[in-house]
Amino acid sequence: MKELENWLRKHPSVRTIRVAAADLNGQARGKRIPARFAENVIRNGTRFPMSVMNLDIWGEDIDDSPLVFDQGDEDGILRPTERGFMPMPWLENPSALLPIWMFREDGNPYEGDPRHALRRVIEGFKARGLTPVVATELEFFLIDDSGRKLQVPPSPRSGKRRKAAETMSIRALDAFDTFFTDLYDACEAMDIPADTAISETGLGQFEINMMHQEDALRAADDAWLFKLLVKGLARRHGFAASFMAKPYAEYSGSGLHTHFSLIDEQGRNVFDNGGPEGTALMRHAIAGSLDAMHDAALVFAPHANSYARLVPDAHAPTTICWGYENRTVALRVPSGSHAARRIEHRVAGGDVNPYLMLAAILGGALNGIIDGVEPPPHVTGNAYAIEGLRRLPATWAEAIDAFEHSPQMARIFPAELIRNYVQTKRQELHYMAELTEDEQTELYLDTV
Repeated sequence: MKELENWLRKHPSVRTIRVAAADLNGQARGKRIPARFAENVIRNGTRFPMSVMNLDIWGEDIDDSPLVFDQGDEDGILRPTERGFMPMPWLENPSALLPIWMFREDGNPYEGDPRHALRRVIEGFKARGLTPVVATELEFFLIDDSGRKLQVPPSPRSGKRRKAAETMSIRALDAFDTFFTDLYDACEAMDIPADTAISETGLGQFEINMMHQEDALRAADDAWLFKLLVKGLARRHGFAASFMAKPYAEYSGSGLHTHFSLIDEQGRNVFDNGGPEGTALMRHAIAGSLDAMHDAALVFAPHANSYARLVPDAHAPTTICWGYENRTVALRVPSGSHAARRIEHRVAGGDVNPYLMLAAILGGALNGIIDGVEPPPHVTGNAYAIEGLRRLPATWAEAIDAFEHSPQMARIFPAELIRNYVQTKRQELHYMAELTEDEQTELYLDTV
């Protein structure tokens, strides 16, 4: 509490704060509070209905949710996370964000909160003397959405629009140098460990990697906060930024790839056997991840637009397989130093909730380690061309059904979260059918 109070004293220009939690869709839900009244939130937390953590993508209550009328729409108590205050560089007026998460009246975690779902998985690793080391790679599009048709924004430097993919182009990065300079400055101010930036294969598409860290909750925080930051800062620069999976049908979509390894209590990478093949524990983690992958697709591809990305020959996996240094598979074991042996999970789109995504990835790996199972043989060559591999769900409806009835998901996620998430996605599936493709794009452009 003292640290939070001292932060505000050191930043007297901050006039308002936002307290915000991530709902099941990763949307920031919370309140705006004058800074002079922040002490009450710091000391006592704040309250809002548990149902707010379970809204659909439009921000509407879920029909027939027991959280609303059956339970009287009761409040949860939201307390600051260990992240503390941080500036909000995308706003014109000095403001601070205080991330929060939800607890019940008796002090127990609210199991419908996605951040608590990830915490629970991490505790499963800790009980076995293991700590996940995690890094994420976030792809996004810069978009001019001022007209009827989406297009790449004109370069602030040249005024020209580059209407083609410019993979790993320095020119494309330099065209938006002011934006990226401001973005890195903002990441530093928010203590988000943004590392390398590249231009990607999509139209106006870029990727920024986060540094590896031994705190998976913080890695999820970083990804969630980075998405808020990029979208907000882009608007200050006169264009949009979006993490939606596939804004342009003719170009590859945006992924959110995750690299992870595990260290023991002595800090040793338990995937490292001194060679390129990795340890038996790594194989168990791969097997568990593969076993959970089909039923977790609703987490990795949570929206109607998500399934436009998961198509063959579009730099996104479509089958459940793994391989060494192979980007056509779902799980890639990168080459390089054996001391850094790790797994890259390539299924998730940029539109995911980072907390649910990491819970599904790490939870699947943990189940594989507990069970001691072996994966199928690794794939070489083009995984898109290999027949007989199990496929990821091809449709949103199939993914919802798989998630709802999955024994693997029941091992990873609390029953209440599974129920809430399925109800949310069934409602969105129903109402999304009433929208045109353009209306869906308009919705997802800003929300995800």
